[in-house]
Amino acid sequence: MTIPMVHDILFPPTFLLTGASVLTLLSLAILGVLEIRGINMKYSKFVNAASSSSSSSISFKVPSRVGMLLLYTPAFLVGVASFWLYPADDSRFLFLKSAVTIHFFKRLFEVIFIHKYSGEMSLDTILIILVSYFFVSLSLIYTQTFNQGLSEPSIDLKYLGIVLFLIGISSNFYHHYLLSKLRTKGDKEYKIPKGGLFELVICPHYLFEILEFLGISLISQTVYSFSVTLGSALYLMCRSYVTRKWYVSKFEDFPKEVKAFIPFVF
Repeated sequence: MTIPMVHDILFPPTFLLTGASVLTLLSLAILGVLEIRGINMKYSKFVNAASSSSSSSISFKVPSRVGMLLLYTPAFLVGVASFWLYPADDSRFLFLKSAVTIHFFKRLFEVIFIHKYSGEMSLDTILIILVSYFFVSLSLIYTQTFNQGLSEPSIDLKYLGIVLFLIGISSNFYHHYLLSKLRTKGDKEYKIPKGGLFELVICPHYLFEILEFLGISLISQTVYSFSVTLGSALYLMCRSYVTRKWYVSKFEDFPKEVKAFIPFVF
C-alpha cells in the first residue's frame, strides 16, 4: 500500500536526486544537533555566546542588516534568473519558481523595512548561511527540471501547496512584524514576544516558515523538496529549543506554558 501511494504523490526520483536528498537531510539535521550542543549560528541573540565559545571564528563583523542582505540576495537572484533560464510554460514549474523567488523577496523586504537590528554578524556565519540559502534556492529549482516531460503524479497537490505556502508566508510575515514592534528606535534590549501564536510558542515564525516549505514541497512533489522541508524542520525545531532555553535563562517571568515550536507539544 505504501509504495504505490508514494508513486501517486511524487515524481520518480533518480539515483542522483535520491543521494542529494539524503545528503541535504543529514546536513540540516547535523546543524540542528550542533545548535542543541551549543555550537550556534552566530546571529541574533546567540552572536556573543557563540563567538566566545569558538576561538577559530572569523573575527570580521558587519552590521546585522548588511549581513542579512548579503545572505538573501544571491538566493533571490537565483529565483529571478530562473524565469529567464527556464522559460517553461509548465504551471507546476512556474508556481515553484514563483514561490522560491517570493520567499526570498519577502526576506529582503523584511530586512529593509520591517526588522530592527541592534548587533553584528560574523563573516563566517554570513558565508555559511549565504551558501546554504543559495544552494537551497538553486537546487529546488534545478532539480525540478529533471521532471520535465515526465508523467504527472496521479494525485496533484500543487494547488494545496499554493494555499499552504500563502498561509505560511503571510503568517511568518505577521509574526516578524510583531517582533519588530517590540523595539523602539535605538532600543537594543530583547523582550518576551507577545501576540499571535507567541502566546503559545516562542518561535511561531519558524513554524510558519516550515509551512511555507511544505507548500513548496507540495507544489514540487519531489523527494528532494520534501527532504529540504524535513531537514529545515529538524534544524528549526532545534534552534527554537535553544531559543526557548535562552529566554527562560534571561527572563524570570517567562511563561512556562509557552513551548518552543509546536503549540502544547514541543
